[in-house]
Amino acid sequence: MNSKSLLRSTVLLAVAAGIVVSPVQAGAATHQPPAEGAQFVKLDHPQPVRESARTEALEFFWYDCGHSEKLEQPLQAWSEKHRADVLLRRVPAIWPGSPEERTQRGHARLYYTLERLGLVERLQTSAFRAVHGDKSDLTTEATATDWAVRHGVDGRQFRDAYRSDEVRQSVDDAAAQFIRYGVNELPTVVVQGEYRTTPSTAGGVEAMPEVLDYLVQQEQLRRVVRPR
Repeated sequence: MNSKSLLRSTVLLAVAAGIVVSPVQAGAATHQPPAEGAQFVKLDHPQPVRESARTEALEFFWYDCGHSEKLEQPLQAWSEKHRADVLLRRVPAIWPGSPEERTQRGHARLYYTLERLGLVERLQTSAFRAVHGDKSDLTTEATATDWAVRHGVDGRQFRDAYRSDEVRQSVDDAAAQFIRYGVNELPTVVVQGEYRTTPSTAGGVEAMPEVLDYLVQQEQLRRVVRPR
C-alpha cells in the first residue's frame, strides 16, 4: 500500500471503528470535554513556536486529500473567530521517500508561492477544488502559473515567487517539519507545538474545531497560571 493510501486508510479505519465506540460520541452524550489520549495526544517531543503573544495552531494538509479539503472552511472560520488570540500556520504535507513526494513538493511549492504573494486566503479553497475535485495537475511551474493567471494573478509575479529561494527553502523546511512533528494522518493540527489532533482522534473532521477550542482554552489558562 502506498503512502497516500496508507494515510487515507488510517483515517477511514479509525473513523469507522469509532462509529461503534467513539470517544467523541460518548463525550457528547455526557458533555465531557475532549481528553488527552482520546480526542488529542501530546507530542513525544514538543516543538518551539514562532511567537509568544498568541497561541499557535499548525495545520499539516495536502491539496489532494479529501479530509484536508473538508477541514479548510471550518478551520478558516475557526481561525477568524480566534484571530486575536491564535496564529494559524499551514504546512503542506511532504512525506519524504514516499511515492507521492514529487507531487507533494509540487503542491507545496504552489502553496508557498500563494503565501508569498498574500493570496492564501483568497485562493486556498480554489486550489483544493482544482487538485482534489477537478484532478488538475498543478505540480509544475507552467501548470501552476496557468491556473493562477486564470484566477486573476499576475503571471510574472507568480513565476518570480515560484522560482524564489524563499519558496524553495520553505518547501524543504516543510518536509523536515512533517518528520519532526511525527505526522501520520492528514489533516493534522498541532496546538502550541505540543498537542496534536486529527480526524481519527477527534472523531471526524467536523469535530476538530471543538477540540481546537479546548486546547486553545487550556493553553490560555496555563498562561494565566504561568505568565510568559
